[in-house]
Amino acid sequence: MGEQMRTAPYGSWPSPVTAALAAAHDGRPDWVGFVGDEIWWTEPRPAEGGRGALVRRRADGTEETVLPAPWNVRSRVVEYGGRPWTGTVRDGRPLVVFAHFADQRLYRYEPGGEPVPLTPLSAVGGGLRWAEPRVDPARGEVWCVLEEHTGDGPDDVRRVLAAVPLDGSAAADRAAVRELTAARHRFVTGARLSPDGRRAAWLGWDHPRMPWDGTDLLVAEVTDDGRLTGVRTVAGGPDESVCQAEWAPDGRLLYASDRGGWWQLYRDGHPLCTREEEFGGPLWQLGLRWFAPLDNGLLAVLHGRGPAALGILDPESGEIVDAAGPWTECAPTLAVHGQRVVTVGAGPHTGYEVVELDTVTGRARVLGARHRDPVDPAYYPRPEVRVFPGPDGREVHAHVYPPHHPARTAPDGERPPYVIWAHGGPTSRSPLVLDLTVAYFTSRGIGVAEVNYGGSTGYGRAYRERLRERWGVVDVEDCAAVARALAAEGTADPARLAIRGGSAGGWTAAASLTTTDVYACGTIRYPVLDLTTWGPGETHDFESRYLESLIGPLAEVPDRYAERSPITHADRLTAPFLLLQGLDDVVCPPAQCERLLTRTAGRGVPHAYLTFEGEGHGFRRADTMIRALEAELSLYTQVFGLDPAPPAPKLELSP
Repeated sequence: MGEQMRTAPYGSWPSPVTAALAAAHDGRPDWVGFVGDEIWWTEPRPAEGGRGALVRRRADGTEETVLPAPWNVRSRVVEYGGRPWTGTVRDGRPLVVFAHFADQRLYRYEPGGEPVPLTPLSAVGGGLRWAEPRVDPARGEVWCVLEEHTGDGPDDVRRVLAAVPLDGSAAADRAAVRELTAARHRFVTGARLSPDGRRAAWLGWDHPRMPWDGTDLLVAEVTDDGRLTGVRTVAGGPDESVCQAEWAPDGRLLYASDRGGWWQLYRDGHPLCTREEEFGGPLWQLGLRWFAPLDNGLLAVLHGRGPAALGILDPESGEIVDAAGPWTECAPTLAVHGQRVVTVGAGPHTGYEVVELDTVTGRARVLGARHRDPVDPAYYPRPEVRVFPGPDGREVHAHVYPPHHPARTAPDGERPPYVIWAHGGPTSRSPLVLDLTVAYFTSRGIGVAEVNYGGSTGYGRAYRERLRERWGVVDVEDCAAVARALAAEGTADPARLAIRGGSAGGWTAAASLTTTDVYACGTIRYPVLDLTTWGPGETHDFESRYLESLIGPLAEVPDRYAERSPITHADRLTAPFLLLQGLDDVVCPPAQCERLLTRTAGRGVPHAYLTFEGEGHGFRRADTMIRALEAELSLYTQVFGLDPAPPAPKLELSP
């Protein structure tokens, strides 16, 4: 029998969802792939220093971790990485090639042996980095993207398609790495080979564009000796984002392009399905996949408005049949083998798991990283998908998670505190999935609202481009519109609203605290705070010109860079705040936080600044995540006057 319902103030409800539990379930399986008939993937291990483990599912259904700690299967290409491994079967045994995070070398691994390095170390800058490896058994090579740092500055870098010998002969010899093309674009994705092996397709783009602004789809002939010749552009451009390309079994070229206002699928330039939905997304990492061709001519697709579901598209009729099951949100990783499709899926009541769809039977099932409820699901949040009116009558998408507890209710007339969550990116979105960090708050009686503000992906190019030159305005306005609407309708207590976000969301949180009076406090995680020092030479190359679209060209609107920056308005920061920062963050360096603290010093604003050794951009270690989450709860407890049971460790706020 369940506990009898009792009345207790919001924020005081006892919850089995601890910070340790939330940390243990942070992250998701990723980078699924077939090795012969077997399915392999990567998986985060917060308790093992946050490393990326490689997991193998044998034919008999057993799962095993392939490489012990400290092996960490993760690429640092463009800092956010890309597909870090590939596998094939050679002489009846798996052969795997992977990038190891610590030294960024490629390694060859065959179960039963030790990993063997395939690429050399480099003494220059950030060294040599690799992503999207693909084994070419006929030539005895691994084709991949090479990112080569040519100096000590973050933008001293070149990227090319390259082939690495499988025999290890390049392990100490950079000259043994064969470059497949000249460095014609600043950024490239891995090459896809046509079924007959005679053509290759890949994407390229250049500063100041981001891949969701405009990319070129390139095709080249592959010579008998494995060179790429006759490179030509067949789609894309400055204002057309092609985010993925593949070859159909019959040799026709498939790609996802947003030329019609949504990322939709094309075959040799002709649209396959004109639904106003997304069949692609933002290319934050190299090797993301939203569609994959099957041998029978059908296409496995991830598609939707907002959440991306798994379906099978018939390119002749344009019809889609979705996989049945609780997985309403799939990550952009897909692998196909025969009639089998594998992805990583989740839903509002299910964490991310490795899911297989048999397209012959239409049956979908969990294959790996199976979701198991760590607590009674009665404590899970119950999301409401909402659309709010923003300024100028524009729509603002959000997920609202009211406080929820199986045995507690608040006294009549009390309205709950709410935390507005701003996602990172900002060209991204909050997925609608079970998140124990959300549950950590909602089960204690604190509401959460995730805002997919203007600029978010999943709702078409026009929605995405609302943020163009208006970052720090539209995102702030949309979050405030949701907060005010929740207060106006009686859902939230207007006096107990907070904002939190990480990275670009940290920027939105800081900008919200310095330009609005909506929030009583805020949590700012590894943020951008000062635009004038966040650009070429100050941050990593991939995003170093991002501000030209988000803010405008620096040469043309220099005042705007200062005017928008939260650090410029530090004197307006009067609400208590918590700053959380990894000390190894090269995307948003700690110096940004330190400058803000210098500007607010002596002004009597209660705050705390927690830093974490060994953490980069985004937290991966269990102890870090626990400390950060408990500190955040303590901030809200103190500012909102809550009485949690049991109390979280107290965060000392300095005046």
